[in-house]
Amino acid sequence: MGFIKTTEQDSYYDHLEEMSTSDLIQNINKEDQTVALAVQKSIPQISLLTEQITEKLKEGGRLFYIGAGTSGRLGILDASECPPTFGVSHGLVIGLIAGGDSAIRKAVEFAEDSVTQGWKDLQEYDISSKDVVVGIAASGTTPYVVSTLEVCNQQNIITGCITCNENSPLSKAAQFPIEVVVGPEFVTGSSRMKAGTAQKMVLNMLSTATMIKLGRVKGNKMVDMQLSNDKLVDRGIRMLVKELDIEPSKASELLKKYGSVRKVIQNY
Repeated sequence: MGFIKTTEQDSYYDHLEEMSTSDLIQNINKEDQTVALAVQKSIPQISLLTEQITEKLKEGGRLFYIGAGTSGRLGILDASECPPTFGVSHGLVIGLIAGGDSAIRKAVEFAEDSVTQGWKDLQEYDISSKDVVVGIAASGTTPYVVSTLEVCNQQNIITGCITCNENSPLSKAAQFPIEVVVGPEFVTGSSRMKAGTAQKMVLNMLSTATMIKLGRVKGNKMVDMQLSNDKLVDRGIRMLVKELDIEPSKASELLKKYGSVRKVIQNY
């Protein structure tokens, strides 16, 4: 089967500007409901990549996400949420975006078209064969991402990808591709919509399942979360009250002393 960019095909809907607000919202929601089913079809691929990531991280490696535009931002979002949620270092999961950090807020023209910059960006982190690199691109054709995975393969670095087209150049470049085919977008070509939602869902799965396999969750609780605001401190206190059958005041005192839910449980 040849390569067809379903993410660029015409929307199933037309004359959007003539729709009522209610119809617009209902139709977007109707399309969004198909995303989880598309992700479900990719579970075997997601599981394979998760196992590769888990093994490398257990051996002291790191996970890199690399993308452009929405895809790059989603990778950075997932990476930035791992330290507060699971108590891991900021250097364990790293998100890179074409055009550098300024591109997180404002698109950098033509940054995604470079076929050399992605590898240069990885080299800033002393990338090695201990690490895993996951390229994210809805189209599956972004030069910044595809070229980087090709160099990683030559350097004996495990590569995965998340894309929303079948048989794309990115899928072919990745050793462990994940293809979530969500079909045409509500606004033709606007891959921040269904494709972006699918990528976010897959990233949630990859990082969460990996962190659980690394022992960063106890039961179903985030026992290693950083206590960086009042909401999280309150959550920690509730966890301890339930786990250790103690008063909230005692839990609060222990949490201040040890600094994490896990350490309190270990030392109580």
